[in-house]
Amino acid sequence: MGEVKGILKRTAEDAQIGETEIGIDPKMSKNMTQLQRSVSFKQSFSEFQPDKWTVGTYLAGRMFEVGIRDYFVVPGDYNLTLLDEILKHKEMQMISCCNELNAGYAADGYSRAKGVSAVFVTFTVGGLSLINAVAGAYSDNLPMLVVSGGINSNDIGSNRVLHHTTGISKKNQQFEMFQRVTAYAVNITHVNGAKHLIDRAFHIMLREKKPVYLEISCNLALEPLAAPCPFFYRNVTISSEEALELAVRAAQHFWNEAVKPVIVGGPKMRPYHAMNEFEMLADAAGCGVAVMPNAKGMFREDHDAFMGTYWGSVSSPGCCNIVESADLYVFVGPVFNDYTTVGYSTLLKKSKMMVVHPDRVTMPDGSQFGIIKMNDFLARFAKVVTPNSMSLEAFRRVYDAPKQLEEPAPNSPLQVKHLMARLQHVLTSDHALVVETGDSWFNGQRLKLPRGCKYEFQMQYGSIGWAVGAALGMSLALKGEKRTILMTGDGSFQMTAQEMATIIRYNTKPIVLLLNNRGYTIEVEIHDGPYNNIKNWDYVKLIESFSAGESNAKAVRCDTDSQFAAALEEAIGYDGLFFIEATLDRDDCTGELLEWGARVAAANSRKHKDTEEVL
Repeated sequence: MGEVKGILKRTAEDAQIGETEIGIDPKMSKNMTQLQRSVSFKQSFSEFQPDKWTVGTYLAGRMFEVGIRDYFVVPGDYNLTLLDEILKHKEMQMISCCNELNAGYAADGYSRAKGVSAVFVTFTVGGLSLINAVAGAYSDNLPMLVVSGGINSNDIGSNRVLHHTTGISKKNQQFEMFQRVTAYAVNITHVNGAKHLIDRAFHIMLREKKPVYLEISCNLALEPLAAPCPFFYRNVTISSEEALELAVRAAQHFWNEAVKPVIVGGPKMRPYHAMNEFEMLADAAGCGVAVMPNAKGMFREDHDAFMGTYWGSVSSPGCCNIVESADLYVFVGPVFNDYTTVGYSTLLKKSKMMVVHPDRVTMPDGSQFGIIKMNDFLARFAKVVTPNSMSLEAFRRVYDAPKQLEEPAPNSPLQVKHLMARLQHVLTSDHALVVETGDSWFNGQRLKLPRGCKYEFQMQYGSIGWAVGAALGMSLALKGEKRTILMTGDGSFQMTAQEMATIIRYNTKPIVLLLNNRGYTIEVEIHDGPYNNIKNWDYVKLIESFSAGESNAKAVRCDTDSQFAAALEEAIGYDGLFFIEATLDRDDCTGELLEWGARVAAANSRKHKDTEEVL
């Protein structure tokens, strides 16, 4: 702590020298205080000029302005008039989903690819079905506009009992629940102030990188509003120049004192737009670089300094030893929970850790520097960091490349390791992977992603069934850019399978790999019991039923390696949904899942005692 206090004192005495040393433009502070309006305003509203502006068309215009081109809907009598108004914007496509939970998952996936999404439901019966997906989006910092039709404004405050409620006169139960899983929730019950409340919701959604909730009374959608005006969306927060300078100086001190530092990227890098700056720091630092499991795909895996995934005892080969033996680890946007720490079993020490949060930086001695944006700190530190390749050199000495798998016999039963090897072979920058909770997590971590290949999974919330809806959303968001590959298990798939019909309906053409081992394998390895067994389905006929002869969707079942090889080759060139059911032995899972499951089970079964301090 004494070293940092010295830095604070010296900085106060020679601020001008400090600015010169770390490249601060003296005019920057003045320039950064100027808010910039949405650059898309003129383009967004030049063609969308409805006969009259209403609450509904105003909302539609704002949606288009921030980049939404598809929105997800389950209709109900409280939102029908509002949907009529949204449909007047012909440059956006309404996607009708089978249920609200799946619509929320789809909006989650869309936001991962587009940076923002929207979902519309009806009052209570729709909203409470949706709320689980919104909580997942909240956990992963995904901007999502959640809109529910509300009751007639004349019924607010009355003691009338209304349909789609729990049968009591209290009418704000749904609103109170959404307050817990959104950054902002508002009930629009008057035309006066509606513009401000809608604009404020967009502002907070983009600033906080979280879902927001609008509940709009069903009789207000057609009410007139004034036309939109330019609105200030982005660049509304800036770093404190003084705090930034102090943080960079402190970081230099701890970095220069270290012999073998490493850098580890976390999942907060994407929502806070710091992935490019993270790569700048990696280029400049010259040390070994890893990512946390839920940050896979956020750093180039063909980078010379990339060591793989740091995930405690189930890390990529060689990565764990290098990270945990370092005398300084710089974590950027991490999330430390029982899953990412493998049941709190990692050997990290706070006294060796520098953490770059979205809005502050914490040093190994516990000192914190606030009002600092993550990307600003990374970019500034990259300019002054002293290259240190010791950890990278150590990694290269201990790393053993995975052995080449022997080609299996043509009619041998399909195994996961051969399935993944064949998937690795066909992956390109034109693909986007959506990976479901379960052993697919660990199989996916083994893949080496080509540059430009997207990779998404939901680790913090870990809601099984998420991936089918997310694949729908990502496929729509990336249509014409990348083809989505969904990797899921049979247990997860059965929870949300009906949304495959929506995938077929809107011709999004993903490749779906269903790994069928007849149960919840991830839960088997955490704690087994009869509740982890599920009824097997005829998945091929299910997809054919969803298609109903109205599309060219194709589904095949593969029991052997040669069958899977042929199916995957066909799928890559197929112009439509291609569904592959891969039948596997129940116990065919990765060693990493076995290790991870045992440690998480141990963490779950700890005897009660006073709260422990964890990372």
